[in-house]
Amino acid sequence: MATLKRGAQGVRRSAASTSRAQTARRAKAKTSSLMDAAMSVLPFTEEQLHRVFLAVILGGAVALAWFVAMLAGVPAMAQQQIAAVASDAGFEVSRVKVSGVKRMNELKVYERVLGQRDTPMPLVDLAAVRSELLGLSWVQDARVSRQLPDTLVVDIVERQPHAVLAKPDKFVLIDKSGAELEPISKSNTKGMLVISGPGAKLQVEQLDKLLDAAPALKSKVAGAEWVGNRRWDITFNTGQMLALPQGDVESASALVSFARLDGVNRLLGGQVATFDMRAPDRIYMRIPGRSQQTLDPKGTY
Repeated sequence: MATLKRGAQGVRRSAASTSRAQTARRAKAKTSSLMDAAMSVLPFTEEQLHRVFLAVILGGAVALAWFVAMLAGVPAMAQQQIAAVASDAGFEVSRVKVSGVKRMNELKVYERVLGQRDTPMPLVDLAAVRSELLGLSWVQDARVSRQLPDTLVVDIVERQPHAVLAKPDKFVLIDKSGAELEPISKSNTKGMLVISGPGAKLQVEQLDKLLDAAPALKSKVAGAEWVGNRRWDITFNTGQMLALPQGDVESASALVSFARLDGVNRLLGGQVATFDMRAPDRIYMRIPGRSQQTLDPKGTY
């Protein structure tokens, strides 16, 4: 006698079940293929995508923590809650990336920024960090940003050395604005413009404009002394000195006249030690061991 098993699956039902399983496998394979194709088209890697999802999840958690704390009427609690969530998710400062440093000591940058180490990212005061960096003598500007999950990015714009300021006890590098950068030894000042005199560093831009008026002489200028807070004495690389009158227009006109006379009479490199152009219509020249001579602006004695 044949035995019937209750609940046994019929042939048709079994075939249908097998068909559904195959369809599901094909759909799954097709979906995976489509996902792989989409990932290959996207302009970022799977790891970067995971970071984006992590950031979105963290953002949602932070927003929820802030909302709950604000409902409780405690803003400080909201901030602490956000920081705690971020820290637990690994969003705290553990690395610092610095760029733009060429001449200054890079360790000074790290000293100012590493105080933020292990600080939750939401609690990092970027403006305060930037202000700290601007306190460094070499830093003209600084940009500070977060690179999630754990990096502070610092981009430094350095000041450019332009001249040397001679002080009573030392030499100091300065930039075009007169800002002091760092001390320099006398042996390293060779070939650089040396500026001296009380208040000279405040006149650097004005001196540049003056020297630009006579390009033929600019490369021959070794030093400039700001005298009496009103005028310049120019020293050339020949060791000769030129006293200019006070006033921007007057001093530039005198320097141009001297450049013209030097081109005609070859004054630089000669026996004259000092040229004095403070008088409007004469150049007084002092030759060591001789009496003073004069030369008018037209080049005649």
